[in-house]
Amino acid sequence: MDGGGARTPVTAKKFTDAARRREMLYAALAQVPAGKVVTYGQLAELAGLGRAARWVGTQLSNLPDDSRLPWHRVINQAGRLSVPEGSESWLEQCQRLRCEGVQVSNGRVSLPRYRWQP
Repeated sequence: MDGGGARTPVTAKKFTDAARRREMLYAALAQVPAGKVVTYGQLAELAGLGRAARWVGTQLSNLPDDSRLPWHRVINQAGRLSVPEGSESWLEQCQRLRCEGVQVSNGRVSLPRYRWQP
């Protein structure tokens, strides 16, 4: 050890890295236009996070209720809404997508028709 300079604690670095990853995720999500959808994996790639679809899902499920981010535009790779069918969140996601002109049928969205391709 060189004994010089302060070191950043590992926990502080992890927090900073996690916060930076969330910033990247939120910035990518904010760009998804109304009337279009992305998959969790696609959003991870767009944000520069690699193969982090599950992490993206976790972060979106932890958004505050008053978030203005368009979380409802994110669906799974099969074109389905990922929240439990019939739940309050499921109904809200369906309603928000339909208000933007996205056709939702039985909790499913046509990816060929509505997927955002930046």
